[in-house]
Amino acid sequence: MEVLTKPELTHLETGNAMKVLEIVGRAGMRMPPHHSTAETVIVVKEGLALLTMPDGDQLLSKGDSFIIPAKKEHTLKIQKDFKALAIMAVTSEINFI
Repeated sequence: MEVLTKPELTHLETGNAMKVLEIVGRAGMRMPPHHSTAETVIVVKEGLALLTMPDGDQLLSKGDSFIIPAKKEHTLKIQKDFKALAIMAVTSEINFI
């Protein structure tokens, strides 16, 4: 049975309109389905992960950036130890389903 594990999220910065979170995951981890209440920009600092959304998958590797639309349910399967930044509105919340 596969174990779903939430990522380690750390708030790095908060400005007037935007906030930056660091996401850290280990190889083999699979995040449970979730969404953000606002659009989110993901910037990958290291590792490799498969982002799965209802309309398709996106492989994320070091140096990549990707915009996840607001309220778009997604999961993340970490293939190689992973570290990324999530940049979103200060009022945005991450909701696990």
